[in-house]
Amino acid sequence: MHKSIIKARVFATLALIILSLSFTFPMIAFHGTLNKIDNGKKDEISSFTKNIWNLYNQGRYKSVTTPKEAYNNLDEMISSASEIGVASLPIWAVSLEAPNYPKEAFPDGIPVYFHFDGYSGEVHEMNTINHYVGMDPMWIGGIIEREIGIYALLTLSIGMIFFIAYNKKILNYIMLIPASLPLLFIADYSYWLYWFGHNLHDWGAFKIKPFMPTVFGDGKIAQFTTHSYPSIGFYLIVAIGLFSLLAFFAKQKALKELNQ
Repeated sequence: MHKSIIKARVFATLALIILSLSFTFPMIAFHGTLNKIDNGKKDEISSFTKNIWNLYNQGRYKSVTTPKEAYNNLDEMISSASEIGVASLPIWAVSLEAPNYPKEAFPDGIPVYFHFDGYSGEVHEMNTINHYVGMDPMWIGGIIEREIGIYALLTLSIGMIFFIAYNKKILNYIMLIPASLPLLFIADYSYWLYWFGHNLHDWGAFKIKPFMPTVFGDGKIAQFTTHSYPSIGFYLIVAIGLFSLLAFFAKQKALKELNQ
């Protein structure tokens, strides 16, 4: 077997493993669970789903209102009516420093985290601030993306498996999709923020002009200071992108040499 084909398969396999463990697997395991919780059907949640959520929430941010005994325990989180986020790894982190929130409790502001399939962090508190300035609640944003996310990643994973298994030139271009994940996320996230900042409502405590929230770095919304930075999931999709590009070019090189 051509050396570059072996390299391509190794790179693609690494990208697939990261994608699966970080996003696809926990998304599948937790799919529909929040709806069951909201509908009072917690008895329908499997022990497998609970164990996966408990595992993937190790070391994650916990709200100051969450009882310590409920940490990393989905049953206790449900019983205490605590803020429950999705299981997949967070991709982007945003926080707002609000004058009326104690610095001791929120040293870095009110934090929320963006995932492929939903949100985590202080989502209810962030929605309160959004309402205060006349913005929609967070769940309005990225509805289509969150609904199709699990299916899109599953389809992508199958495509990557075909790339690994077969040496067809047309299959090479599949790897350009995971290679572009960081750019696709930032583009969609930026549009999402733009839409929120340009669809303000009269229910706010005061009127502010349409604006573009800060995508990366520190900014301002009314009297609030904002912080917007990548989280662990973004660095992982960058790694997926790099491995995917390496796999693409390695197999391109191999096929070109084999066809000479």
